[in-house]
Amino acid sequence: MERRTIGAAALEVGAVGLGCMPMSWAYSASRRRGEESLRAVHRALDEGSTLLDTADMYGPFTNELLVGRVLKERRRDAFVSTKVGLLVGDQHIVANGRPGYVKRACDASLRRLQTDVIDLYQLHRADPEVPVEETWGALAELVQAGKVRALGLSAMGARSGRRPGARLHDTTIRQLERVQQVFPVSVVQAELSVWSREALDALLPWCAARGVGFLAAMPLGNGFLTGTLTPGEGFEPEDIRARHPRFTADMMAANQPIVAGLRRVARRIGPDVVPAQVALAWVLAQGRHVVPVPGAKQERWVAQNAGAAPLRLSAEDLAEVAGLPRAQGSWD
Repeated sequence: MERRTIGAAALEVGAVGLGCMPMSWAYSASRRRGEESLRAVHRALDEGSTLLDTADMYGPFTNELLVGRVLKERRRDAFVSTKVGLLVGDQHIVANGRPGYVKRACDASLRRLQTDVIDLYQLHRADPEVPVEETWGALAELVQAGKVRALGLSAMGARSGRRPGARLHDTTIRQLERVQQVFPVSVVQAELSVWSREALDALLPWCAARGVGFLAAMPLGNGFLTGTLTPGEGFEPEDIRARHPRFTADMMAANQPIVAGLRRVARRIGPDVVPAQVALAWVLAQGRHVVPVPGAKQERWVAQNAGAAPLRLSAEDLAEVAGLPRAQGSWD
């Protein structure tokens, strides 16, 4: 697979990563299979999808334990990214950015991941009770101690902290500018897909101008852009899509033209190309500093996603994707 070098620390990873969260968290519990997930992670490494993205809160903890079973055998093949800063309780999630907690959490993640060093350690969410510079200073000390190679900031909570009238990532950019004064940011992770393009407005250009890598989370629109979901089929109660406004039966039906457009482009490229690969190729085309991190828990989807790396969308393809209807249904 094509390799991409991203971030101030010159991190080299496969062009398409693997989001490990669905194996343990947030999606249908009845479809989780531990051994199947292990095979999926191994397949990702075989395909060259070296970046494995996890977090201590996924499970909680069980996702890191799963990834750790693979790292114990194949640490040299993998680039491991995990996150810190969120605590999971009964029916709630809270941020914790206290320096002492961050350092203890890192040690715990290292044990679960069965490794001596974390390649990329991301702040999952800034703690509103702790100046972000203090949290980032603790993360920088972990780099200096040799426990972490590079630091990143996750912008996945941007919608909840948005001010009325503000662009989605304005708060994230302010945080980034503050922590850059403490220690270099190597990577930012935020949602980017054909149906969620807000990062293109300011966040992606901010990263490009500063040599900061960009991990595109949910590049397949929580599975919608694969074209494999049926409107009205429903989701299990704990599945995040059961509460997402774009995944009501009406909105899924209304957004089918987006998938239809991806199918048209896929057919034009070749008979074996599928909508998911076009969606990932579009993300890859947004810049050499961009690495999509699609979530998957089965080997076949991992292999299919990896197959997007060599695709090159033509100017006609890119124009057609750019002209697709905007998604209906929003958190806002």
